[in-house]
Amino acid sequence: MICLYVHIPFCRERCPYCDFFLVTKPGFVERFFEALAVETTAKAPLFAGQVIEAIHFGGGTPSLVSPSFIGAWLSQVSGLAQISSETEITLEANPEDLSPASLDALKAVGVNRLSIGVQSFADRKLRALGRAHSAADARRVVSEALERFRSVSVDLMCGAEGETLAEWEGDLRAALDLRLQHISVYMLTLEEKTRLWRDVQKGLRRLPGEEAQAAMYRLAAELLCGAGYRHYEISNFALEGRHSRYNLASWMREPYLGFGPAAHSFIVSSGAQTRFSNASSLTKYLADAAGAVDFREALTEAQRFDEEVFLSLRIRRPLSVGFLRKGHKLGHQHLDSVLAALQEKGWIELDGGAVSLTEAGFLFADLVAAELLSE
Repeated sequence: MICLYVHIPFCRERCPYCDFFLVTKPGFVERFFEALAVETTAKAPLFAGQVIEAIHFGGGTPSLVSPSFIGAWLSQVSGLAQISSETEITLEANPEDLSPASLDALKAVGVNRLSIGVQSFADRKLRALGRAHSAADARRVVSEALERFRSVSVDLMCGAEGETLAEWEGDLRAALDLRLQHISVYMLTLEEKTRLWRDVQKGLRRLPGEEAQAAMYRLAAELLCGAGYRHYEISNFALEGRHSRYNLASWMREPYLGFGPAAHSFIVSSGAQTRFSNASSLTKYLADAAGAVDFREALTEAQRFDEEVFLSLRIRRPLSVGFLRKGHKLGHQHLDSVLAALQEKGWIELDGGAVSLTEAGFLFADLVAAELLSE
């Protein structure tokens, strides 16, 4: 089994906090999908005949393009590999792009799961985040999507300028009222060279501090888990069995293939593990989609160990102490002292020789990983 990812790089405009690869040139959409078909043919030997577990259309803003383009690519893939009614097919969308007609069209071409970039159900906060939709748009679109798709996820973001804990609680309760199958919670982070980063550097904008954001994250875990959602990954909560198959497969280091500019892939073959990625340039991609890969590496044993630790912590998958002893760089005694310190802080739990993050430890997953990977 394998998962597929398609990076559709088009956006109307760049959000102030976004550092993803994208372009604001919708006139290139048709040429992009022509190039995508070429790349898909070129990569077919890597997935032909296999069962496709999940397909994820990300970006960018995939909901900007006509569903007919999505359908044509899915048709191409279905002629090369096995897509069934059980294959999860997710499309990322913005509320302002969706209407009953477009939702019906997406469902008709095979999309069965939507991930909607709501970010907030409060107009003040949406303005602070530079979003184009209104709170009313968000509620309407999510409700319409829930009527049509077997699974709907929304993204919520905390830490916007001027945000209070009460305002954040309002977002969480609005999402809970809709009884979504999946909710993703992200803390707003300052990415270098973004418009928001520049404004903060100049003193034009001021964001809540780390303690305030931590309190918001803890509140999200408390409310969502209390409402029956499983906190299955640092930023993701799902009702039982409604997790994102594509994302979970990626975190579990299962094979996936990426298509489109800036897309990444991970392939396992004959014991070798290889990561490769396409150039972050639409111009280069359109010129030579079949040769889009511009980075490739075979992972060393040390890299495999580091990835296993880092990604397992993100999904609270237990790591055996024996496994950690084999890869830890500073020896058994140092590892034992690290584990004792992390357990004392309440960030990890040890059970039967296995290490996993606590709910409190989720907030410090990167710090825990850094300790376990000490050079």
